[in-house]
Parts: sequence; structure tokens; C-alpha cells
Amino acid sequence: MARETPSWGIEPVPERLRVLNAADQTMLWGNLGVSLLVLVLGALLVPALSLRDALIAVLVGSVIGNLMLGVAGMIGADARVPSMVLLRSPLGHRGSYLPTVLNVGQCLGWATFELIIIAAAASALSDDVFGFRAKPAWTIFFGAAAAVLALMGPIGFIRRFLRRFAVYAVAGSMVYLSYWVLSSADLGSLWSAKGEGGMSIWLGVDLVIAITVSWVPLVADYTRFSRDRRSALVGSGVGYFIGATWILMLGVVLVLDRNLTDATRVPVAVAAGGAAAALALFAVTVDETDEAFANVYSTAVSLQNLMPGLPQPLLILAVSTVSTIGALTINLAHYLDFLYLLGSCFVPLFGVLLADWLIAGMRYRRDDFFAAPAFRPAFIAAWIAGFALYQWLQPVGPGWWTDIVENAHPSQWSYGASLPSFALAFVLAGLAGLMRPSGARAAYQSSHLK
Repeated sequence: MARETPSWGIEPVPERLRVLNAADQTMLWGNLGVSLLVLVLGALLVPALSLRDALIAVLVGSVIGNLMLGVAGMIGADARVPSMVLLRSPLGHRGSYLPTVLNVGQCLGWATFELIIIAAAASALSDDVFGFRAKPAWTIFFGAAAAVLALMGPIGFIRRFLRRFAVYAVAGSMVYLSYWVLSSADLGSLWSAKGEGGMSIWLGVDLVIAITVSWVPLVADYTRFSRDRRSALVGSGVGYFIGATWILMLGVVLVLDRNLTDATRVPVAVAAGGAAAALALFAVTVDETDEAFANVYSTAVSLQNLMPGLPQPLLILAVSTVSTIGALTINLAHYLDFLYLLGSCFVPLFGVLLADWLIAGMRYRRDDFFAAPAFRPAFIAAWIAGFALYQWLQPVGPGWWTDIVENAHPSQWSYGASLPSFALAFVLAGLAGLMRPSGARAAYQSSHLK
């Protein structure tokens, strides 16, 4: 069978398909870190923080968040199964269904957002060069393109698309975006300006961690094809750090200097940049396609944890169709708040996963996933406790949700919620594992879900 098998389900990846080295993973995650959506997330940090404090928050948050991402990628390479299947070990076979549903919602939402951004960039490019926009047609075209890329699978995507073409376009977009953002900015004045207040540096750090950790529920979908654990750790952690940290820093300057906080407005603004704008917009369009691929592919793979009998290609086509229709018809302005709520679920969930992996001797076996009990209540409780602490310290989500949380009289804590919620979930899950009676893990491994 070919070493670039497009579709691989939820079974552990065989050795013949573990072909992605550290450079491949670094290339993939570096590209995924470069996104117009990430660029405008600087609006979450400024003008509340000064430029200096915002850059400190980006750097510190990126180091912590990418360490988590890299370790999660390493665990995925060790287990050789997708992220949602990985969660069967700490939560149980059926216990993994809840985070799977949440992750499907998150990925579908981000896939829809990405198609909106890609269509905005393509329509701005066609308007600049040919005099027409045709945004709906571009949305459909790139929805189909995302499906084609996802059907390649991670190995084919990296070898046929990233290596040969996209990596150069992304590098070009980074160079042009850096020039476009920095060339007209009065960095001296921005540096000396004070923040408006309302946010501490540590709260800014927390936001950057949350942005990065939003990829944790997806990372094993790709690192399971890594040659070894080191390639996954370095590739995902360092790759995403390089791409996302730089683009976040550019975003901070962009928001302060031009007050651009809507990702759909960025392509139009770039188009006004002169003769080089056409090539830059083309590069930006290619750049965003990476994120659409990842979200479509991971949605399909996550669904296979619920419905392993369904063919992955069929799920990819269904997911790309739904996200394309969403990009054409749905106003997702308020859905972003819901995505933040989903993101707060995954920080403590990683704490539970890490504790379970350490208790397993930092080595997972097939039976940890495919002979897991239906539920592991103590670990599920640890996850819920971490989520509850996150929301109590820093309520995030739609208005109806934050109104509910207000009834619990949330804390006035101003140092962020990611690290405390992660720590609580990690400690509780660790205690649950250590207090389990001797031989219980072996019993779990021998019990198959009927």
C-alpha cells in the first residue's frame, strides 16, 4: 500500500505510515500558525495593554501554550491515534464522546470562519485585478478545495501541497504582511503610549495560552504520522510558536496603528497597498487554505470516534459541504463567543490527559483506547472541576452563558484562568489515578466495550 495513504481511520497508525519528520511537522504547524484570524486577535490585548506589555504577554503566553501543544503532539505520536480517540484512555470509551461533540462544534465553526476569510481575500484579489468580486463563487470554490486537500490526508497534504507550493506562498505572505504592518507604523509613539487599562499582563498571557491550546484537540490527528515522539514535540511546539507568535505580534501593532479588528477587512486593506498587493493577496489566500484543510480534516476524524464505521472520505465531503453552506448563509459574529466557551473546555482536559499519560508510564498501548471502560468517572469529574474553575475565575462565552455564571459570583481574579484550571484538573486526575486500586489498570485494559 502507498506510503501516502490518503485515508486512515482511528486505528493506531502502522510503522509504514509514520513518515513525517520534525521538518515536516514544523512546516505544517508553522503554516497553521499564520492566519488572518490570529492576526486580528491582537484586538483582545490592545489598547487595554500597552504595546510593550502586549508583546510580553504574547511571548510568555506563546512559550507556555506551545509547550502544552508540543507535549500533546508528543502524546499523539506515542499513541498513534487521533486526538478524540486518545481521550478514551482518561475519560472512557463513551466518556470521550462529550469532548468529541465539543471539538466537532469547534472545528466546524473555525472551518466556516476560515472559508469566510479566504473568500474575502479571493474576492478582494479578483476585484483588484479583474474588477469583479464574486464572493459566493469563491466561497464554494475554496470549500471544494478544502475538501480536496483533506482527502489527501496529512501525509499527502504536506508532501504534495505544502512542500511543493504552499510553504513558499506562506513565507511570501509573512514577508509582505510584516512590511505592510510595520512600514507605516510609528513604532516609537506606539511604544511610549500607555495602555487604556482593564487588563493585566497575566490576563493577556492567559488569552494567548487559550488561543494556542485551542489546537490541542486536533494535534494528534497529525502527529500520529510522526516518525517518533521527538519529531512531534519539536515540530508542533516549535513550528506553531514561530508562526503564531510573529503573527500575533504583528496583530498587536496592526490593531494599535490601523484599528483593524475584523479579519474580513484585512484583505481589502491589503489590496490598497499598491502593485505588490495582488501577489500578497494571492499568498494570503493560499495561507488561509491550510487552516480550512485542518479544520475539515479534524472534524471528519473526530466524527469517526463516534461513528467508526463511516468512511472518512464521506465525512470529509459532508463536513466541507456544511461549512461551505455556513459560510454562505450564517452570520457567525456571535458564534465566536461560543468558540471561546468551547476553548475553555480544552485547557483542563489537557491536564487530565497529561496526568493519565504520566500514570501510564508515559507510554500508551492500543488497549488503553480500544479496551477502555465505558466511563472513568473520577477523571471526568477532574475535567469538569477544571472547567468550572476556569469559568469561575474568568467567565467566557455567549451572553446567556456568562449571565448564568454571574449567579455563581465569579472571582475578581486578574491573573488568568488557563493555568489554574489546568493545574486543578491535572492534580485531581493524578490523585484519581494514583488512588486507583492496584491492578485496576490491567482490569480496564481487559474489559471491552460490548
